[in-house]
Amino acid sequence: MPESSPKTLFIASDHGGYSLKEFLKENLTAGFATIDLGTASEASVDYPRFAHALADRVAADPDTRGILICGTGIGMSITANRHRNIRAALVHDNFTAQMAKEHNNANILVLGGRVLEPSVALELVKIWLNARFEGGRHQQRLDLIDKCSEQQGRNVAAPLSQVDPEISRLIMQETEREESKLIMIASENCVSQAVLDAQGSVLTNKYAEGYPGKRYYGGCQFVDQAEQLAIDRALALFGADHANVQPLSGSGANMAVYLSVLQPGDKILGMNLAHGGHLTHGATVSFSGQLYRSTFYGVDRKTERLDYDVIEDIALRERPRMIVAGASSYSRTLDFPRFRAIADKVGALLMVDIAHIAGLVVSEAHPSPVPYADFVTTTTHKTLRGPRGGMILCRREFAKKINQTIFPGIQGGPLMHIIAAKAVAFKEAMSEEFKNVQKQTVLNAAYLADRLQEKGLRIVSGGTDNHLFLIDLTNLPVNGKRAEEALDNAGITANKNGIPFDPRNPADPSGIRIGTPIASTRGMRETEMKIVADCIAAVLQNPEDETVSKQVRSTIRELCTQFPVYSHLL
Repeated sequence: MPESSPKTLFIASDHGGYSLKEFLKENLTAGFATIDLGTASEASVDYPRFAHALADRVAADPDTRGILICGTGIGMSITANRHRNIRAALVHDNFTAQMAKEHNNANILVLGGRVLEPSVALELVKIWLNARFEGGRHQQRLDLIDKCSEQQGRNVAAPLSQVDPEISRLIMQETEREESKLIMIASENCVSQAVLDAQGSVLTNKYAEGYPGKRYYGGCQFVDQAEQLAIDRALALFGADHANVQPLSGSGANMAVYLSVLQPGDKILGMNLAHGGHLTHGATVSFSGQLYRSTFYGVDRKTERLDYDVIEDIALRERPRMIVAGASSYSRTLDFPRFRAIADKVGALLMVDIAHIAGLVVSEAHPSPVPYADFVTTTTHKTLRGPRGGMILCRREFAKKINQTIFPGIQGGPLMHIIAAKAVAFKEAMSEEFKNVQKQTVLNAAYLADRLQEKGLRIVSGGTDNHLFLIDLTNLPVNGKRAEEALDNAGITANKNGIPFDPRNPADPSGIRIGTPIASTRGMRETEMKIVADCIAAVLQNPEDETVSKQVRSTIRELCTQFPVYSHLL
């Protein structure tokens, strides 16, 4: 490989260059990796987004090169050259291809798909790749180009790849990971481009302590409207009396509820963390277990399901001030009317944490707790498919206290860009597309669990009613930590997780948690879940077999290619 050849060659086109791009991919043979950044067909697309995506990648790493192709090449070259450290050369014959490298050190070659014969274009690429930059007086001229850019002073519009290429590279790598691997972590999802746009908007500049119409800062007329939209949409989605959309996380939302109505030392009754509960439901390592006296209920040892008669007995014995319902790794439908009846019987408040199932609730794929609970808390990501954050819903009588506890109680200025992104996600959650995806998420999880059981794996509680389930690894040749590593090596990202009555340490438990939100968001259905189940079973039953891992990795990559998420960002 010539000294000047890249380690990685990125290639991208619009519809006018698609045919030539495919030809070059098939006929380029060299000692470097070729990565296709789109487009994926001859359907009409806007060329600038492909030019920007490729230029970002090349600008972030000096060891890479790129090829851009549109109908004439003109639009691609103009767009790419808006990027700092990019020298995109539009060439049409052997001489211009040679000079593009020797005199201009072009790191992107631009071709016209409708003006070049494929064989000619291939020859131009080879000439450019094999040519060497001469330096000398040519370097001085390139320096003058950069000097002109530097004299413009601070450029707030400079892309991330110019300002911080290290972070830009990491974001690109994460994007590629999310595209090429099948992520089955139950608490993760893929937000839309609209949510990303709102979250990365100029609203991040605005301080807005207080609430709409009652701010401590001026200039809040537009963020007031954004927050009110988020509130109104949350109320419409869940049918609640009051919504506070400012919590920074689900944990912060839970803390605010506790602080609003409990005193330190009051007793709370929540689900045992080891049986599927959450840290903030009273675990001793959490503030919830340190500020309050915690008592717990769990699942039945035989059925691995909640026994509400037992929960009632515990409540009658312990007399908690608050009962907390909700879980992070419980796969069965929660009986909210029964929790309400138990709370009423002992004079307790009822808080329901639906962080995991909020998207299912608004889509009627899981019953709603709102008619029964005094407080409902949730994250706005997970199945709700919004930005990372929290929210509190409550009865009207608690609204003022909740608002005061969030601000000025435990938070200062709210994150207005995140609140705007929440509003976008709530609007999306009203759509039929969203509801259909949530219902498919439940169907996919049930099918996947059943298929794994057919393959000989034991599923905790025998199946699932929601978006997740636990695989008991006790009778398999692998524990939780190694199972997580083996699956990830094979292209499937999941997380180790304790199972009820787990004898092993939480750092290396006896289970693995599987969730279907991202697979469903990508558009996968039962047909794909059959493939996924076979892959998961093969890895867990043969965790040290690299041949199996390689086969599964290839299968999963091909599957992910068929169901892209953010390919336009690569």
